Amino acid sequence: MNPNPDPTHDQGQDCEPIPVSVWATGQQSAAAQRAGRYHRDSTAHPAKMLPSIAAHAIAHYTRPGDLVLDPMCGIGTTLVEALHLGRRALGNEYETRWADIAHTNITLARAAGYDQEATVFTGDARTLTRVLPQAYLGAVDLIVTSPPYGDSTHGQVTVVPGGGVHKTDHRYGSTLDRGNLANIGLGRLLSGFTRILAASAAYLRPGGHIVITARPWRQHTELVDLPSLILTCADQAGLVPVERCVALLGRLADGDIIAHSSFFQRDCITKKRAAGLPVHLIAHEDVIILKKAAAQETSGIRSERWAA
Repeated sequence: MNPNPDPTHDQGQDCEPIPVSVWATGQQSAAAQRAGRYHRDSTAHPAKMLPSIAAHAIAHYTRPGDLVLDPMCGIGTTLVEALHLGRRALGNEYETRWADIAHTNITLARAAGYDQEATVFTGDARTLTRVLPQAYLGAVDLIVTSPPYGDSTHGQVTVVPGGGVHKTDHRYGSTLDRGNLANIGLGRLLSGFTRILAASAAYLRPGGHIVITARPWRQHTELVDLPSLILTCADQAGLVPVERCVALLGRLADGDIIAHSSFFQRDCITKKRAAGLPVHLIAHEDVIILKKAAAQETSGIRSERWAA
């Protein structure tokens, strides 16, 4: 990672340079990255983290044998990539459907010879200290996670001859489940994620990092700047940003970025542009790296510097 800031970026007279970095994590498609490591049922999850993003974070912020936690682990991408890099893994997932698949993916990693400690718990991450054993408090070296991006995602798309395009698995569980952060509106989502960050930080060792991936989404044509909102959540949870990076979802080729896009994504972009909305294919995710505030009291870094 490049710790040197862009010298042309205006930080203000009293601000220290912001370390920035671009992660080349989209050189392979998501399907190619998961091939041979993940059970086929993993594809049903509506918002899987790209394996190379989790692997990049784990490789750069931990050492072999360290403990990696994902409090909203979904199908267990963070855990599987941690095992393949010789780290121990700890996860929590709210929905039992995905927790079961995470267990299956861990089993596949063990069958491949990666036998480090790996455990998945099932419960509400907002009350994480009631879910995870106290033995893990202060013992985690790295937390990697991602909040839901609104209440609907692209999901799986099939084209029925004469019947148009049909979407499946494009919701975070049942829309009637008000315990799911994706189903309770933006304000309560952010409040809930703040609680998750505060609860997760209790498990972080001194000097450990929290890595959050996020991207904006459109709600009723209005852009929701989730990465900047997440920084506010982090500040309220007593955390301090130390880096803000970009993880590419597309392939770098000949000075350009080639997006790994689906038919539905391209179709959606075409229709939005025809309606006059200036939207583009998503080719990156924001990556926010945090530490506990107590570990950064003398650094001079404050979260308001990261506002968009």
